[in-house]
Amino acid sequence: MFVIAGPCVVESQEMLREIASELRTVCAELDLDWIFKASYKKANRTSIKSFTGIGDEKALSCLKGIAEEFSVPVLTDVHSVEEVALASKYVDILQIPAFLSRQTELLVAAGKSGKRVNIKKGQFLAPEDMKKAVEKVESTGNKDIMLTERGYTFGYHDLVVDFRSLMIMKEFGYPVVYDATHSLQQPSVGEQSGGYPKFIPALARAATAVGIDGIFFETHPDPKNAKSDAATQLPLSLVKDFLSDVKSIDNLKFKL
Repeated sequence: MFVIAGPCVVESQEMLREIASELRTVCAELDLDWIFKASYKKANRTSIKSFTGIGDEKALSCLKGIAEEFSVPVLTDVHSVEEVALASKYVDILQIPAFLSRQTELLVAAGKSGKRVNIKKGQFLAPEDMKKAVEKVESTGNKDIMLTERGYTFGYHDLVVDFRSLMIMKEFGYPVVYDATHSLQQPSVGEQSGGYPKFIPALARAATAVGIDGIFFETHPDPKNAKSDAATQLPLSLVKDFLSDVKSIDNLKFKL
């Protein structure tokens, strides 16, 4: 099993280094491959007042710096064809946000970039529908694809994870990842999203037992003061215990 982890958004180079340093140490101890994740900007915030980033090229340069210093692949979100062209100069993996998982031009552009593409399943999509998103990337000849489950809309301000979706998406022949933090969001509660972080370990263990290929989570040294997704990021101090539990279940070798 591999790990995709990092803060929700680039806040500063210093914060990225602190998080990457801890992730490198923990993943080395647990013999886990890892990918560093951070959005260089947030394009789909709840409120117009919400933090969106420190500047596109500045944030992307920070991510490139992490890739070089820690010898780790780096992943970031892209929201348009133009962003694909920019971000692909700096990062190794392009992530299609869940809200944009049906955007044909974006998926095709990401495929044409030649980068690995992580497609997050839309909160409005059945798992079977992700096959169509896969085909859009495959149409470019790019088959370096990952699929990530992050919950389905359940009522107006809640998400639920149907663990059958992990098995269904695995049938498409690509690595399936479980997003342990976004799956527990409460979208658009007031001026920002809320969430249920206390359930992160339990649902991550459940997904691992089903047989996922990767675990995705966002982490921050001080989640309550994070500039994005403050309600659901895992405290950096808990990463080692969290991944130790997940790894122990993965060692049982239950695979889809």
